[in-house]
Amino acid sequence: MPRQFFVGGNFKMNGTIKSITDIINNLNNAKLDPNVEVVVAPSSLYLLLVREHLRKEIEVAAQNVYDKPNGAFTGEISVEQLKSSGINWTLLGHSERRVILQEDDKFVASKTKAALDGDVSVILCCGESLEQREAGKTIEVVNNQLKAVAAEIKDWSKIVIAYEPIWAIGTGKVATTEQAQEVHAAIREWLKKDVSPEVADKTRIIYGGSVSEKNCKELAKQPDVDGFLVGGASLKPAFVDIINANQ
Repeated sequence: MPRQFFVGGNFKMNGTIKSITDIINNLNNAKLDPNVEVVVAPSSLYLLLVREHLRKEIEVAAQNVYDKPNGAFTGEISVEQLKSSGINWTLLGHSERRVILQEDDKFVASKTKAALDGDVSVILCCGESLEQREAGKTIEVVNNQLKAVAAEIKDWSKIVIAYEPIWAIGTGKVATTEQAQEVHAAIREWLKKDVSPEVADKTRIIYGGSVSEKNCKELAKQPDVDGFLVGGASLKPAFVDIINANQ
């Protein structure tokens, strides 16, 4: 069976009640491709607002979750808290958390396991820096990030892998269609060899990094690009065009 196209919107630390409500209203009134799975990730402060008012076929994701079930972890959110709030997805491993907050591969893997154990699906981000790409280490870096997760989990059915080259996030630089396809194909080959051919065939690998309504259609044509993780453009009406890129 073909993999269902997937588009995620990462709002990051953006938005107010008014602007988030405007985004909700725009998505609620838009004609969206019914064959696309859509998940949006607002700031934790607005998770309940979005879940309550957004059309139900669009899922809502947290931007992070902790790897402990509960306790004295000020500022963190548990898997159980997400589930009890109707939040069925979380982003994990985003480069901004890896770089700014120094989250290493092992910690990301631990959080991924905690989310899956609690029945929360994961958009698992991976990607290389400009220095790593120029040194020819892209595939090595991405594979190592994924290997850490593979050491902790067996079931990949609730994971969407998001390849996000760090040098393309919020910079306006976009990996060429050939660059994106090359890395996505390498990730799928790694899944085939190190996990299983079935997981490789079924797991969706989406691209993130300055995705816009202008470049999404060409990227969507690549055989191993199964959708997008959208940053800044997810805050704009053009997000609808990206969701419908595969039409």
